[in-house]
Amino acid sequence: MNVHPTRHSTRSHLFASLTAYLQDLQESGLDGIPVELTTPAMTDIAPQRSVAPKPATGAVMGDRQSTPEKHETLEQIKKDLGECQRCKPGATRKNLVFGAGNPKARLVFVGEGPGADEDAQGEPFVGEAGIMLNRIIVAMGLKREDVYICNVVKCQPPQNRSPESDEVSPCMPFLLRQLASIKPEVIVALGTSTAQTLLQTKAPISKLRGKFHDFHGIPLMPTYHPSDLLRTGGNSDSFWSVWDDMIQVLQLLKLPVPDKNRKK
Repeated sequence: MNVHPTRHSTRSHLFASLTAYLQDLQESGLDGIPVELTTPAMTDIAPQRSVAPKPATGAVMGDRQSTPEKHETLEQIKKDLGECQRCKPGATRKNLVFGAGNPKARLVFVGEGPGADEDAQGEPFVGEAGIMLNRIIVAMGLKREDVYICNVVKCQPPQNRSPESDEVSPCMPFLLRQLASIKPEVIVALGTSTAQTLLQTKAPISKLRGKFHDFHGIPLMPTYHPSDLLRTGGNSDSFWSVWDDMIQVLQLLKLPVPDKNRKK
C-alpha cells in the first residue's frame, strides 16, 4: 500500500471532497441539506472546485508559513451540528452521539450508528460492542483515549435498524468535517454497513476486509463489527481476521505489533 498522505494534504483533500459532496447533493435536488453548510462561511473552510497551480518544492514551507491553513475544531463542528433535527431519528433519540477520543488521533474507528447504550449515554461504543472494541484497542497496545471513535450517523435509528440513505446524507458532511479536523493517518470501518456506506459499494465485508481502500485520500481498513465478535466468540475465525486487519493498521502506522497467539 503506497497511499500514506501527509496530514496537510489529507485535510485539503477532505475539504475538497466535502465541497464536492455538498454540491452533488444540491444538484441532485435532495432536500434537507443543512443551510449552514452551504453558506459563504463554509466556503472559507472548504476550497472550491478549482485547480491551483502546484507550488515549487522549495517554496512549500514558505507558503505554509505565510498562509497558515484555517483549522476547524471538533468543538466548532459539534456546535454547528447543534441539537440536530435534520432527519427522522432526531425526533426519537435521547442523545446525539457526536464522537469521543483524541482530537489529534492518528487512528479513527468509524461505526454505523449509536445503539441503545450509546443513545442513553451520548458516547459511542459504550455497550457490549464497545467493551469488545476496547479489547481490540488494548490488544493493539493502545488506549481508548489514544484513538478517536465516531459513527456515520449521530442518532440512533428507531428500533435500532440500519440508517437509511436520507439519514446518512445529512450526517456525512459532519463526518467528513470531523475527519478533516482530526487528520487521521488511518481509518478503520467497523462492519458491513459502515464499510459499504463509506466506500459506496455493495461488496460484503468478507471481500472488503484484509486490505486498505482509499477514502478521500486516507487509507481505510474495513473489518468485522465488534458485535459480530460477540456472536462468534473471542477465539473465532472472525476474531482472528479482525486481528490480522489490525496488524496491517499497526504496521502502516509504524507501531509495534504485539505478539498474539491463537488459543487451541
